Amino acid sequence: MTAEKILPTIAILGGTGNEGPGLALRWAKYGFQVIIGSRQLEKARATAEKLNKELGIQTIEGYDNSTAARKADLCVLTVVQSAHEQAIESLKNDLKGKILVDTTARVDYRDPRPPAPPAAARLAQEKLGDQVRVVAAFQNVPAASLRNNLDEPLEEDLLICADDPDDAAEVAKLAEALGMNVYYAGNLDNAVVIEGLTSILISINKYYRSRTASIQITGIKKE
Repeated sequence: MTAEKILPTIAILGGTGNEGPGLALRWAKYGFQVIIGSRQLEKARATAEKLNKELGIQTIEGYDNSTAARKADLCVLTVVQSAHEQAIESLKNDLKGKILVDTTARVDYRDPRPPAPPAAARLAQEKLGDQVRVVAAFQNVPAASLRNNLDEPLEEDLLICADDPDDAAEVAKLAEALGMNVYYAGNLDNAVVIEGLTSILISINKYYRSRTASIQITGIKKE
């Protein structure tokens, strides 16, 4: 008899914006236990209820960010760039011993330009210290792609940065569950380049009147 695969509980902190609900839908549909976090408890609960209704399930829960982080095995931060520093500071104790996936791309949609270093994920790691393992990922994944065609895999490429490749591998499993092709792209300092790619994708989307431009890696044969 084959043992049932145990999937981690994922908290999406700041999960009521554009990207968070899309990731929540995808992971919940796959079978992950998903928690929506927000600074406002009622907003988190309302978003969770809406997503549950969309999928016809009752497993997605909503809590304030602090409670969501403590309840989860792994946390994904999807706040807007202006809230990044405050969110990191307020969750420092709640994130101890966990992986934090930082999806932040410090790019203004109205005037997309590559951000200056250090990367948002590096700033997060410096503030959180060595009791939290920060991984940078999902900065280039269009929110529109996450919400569209939920029954189909996300056939997109994803770059992941982390100081420890083993931490990147843990996050890669979450992305691969959604159908993504994942590539380790070096330590957290390299994540500033991935943030900059977001400015390029936004510019491409604007010019070609699209919402779903993404990246693709070629020339690599993965075992």
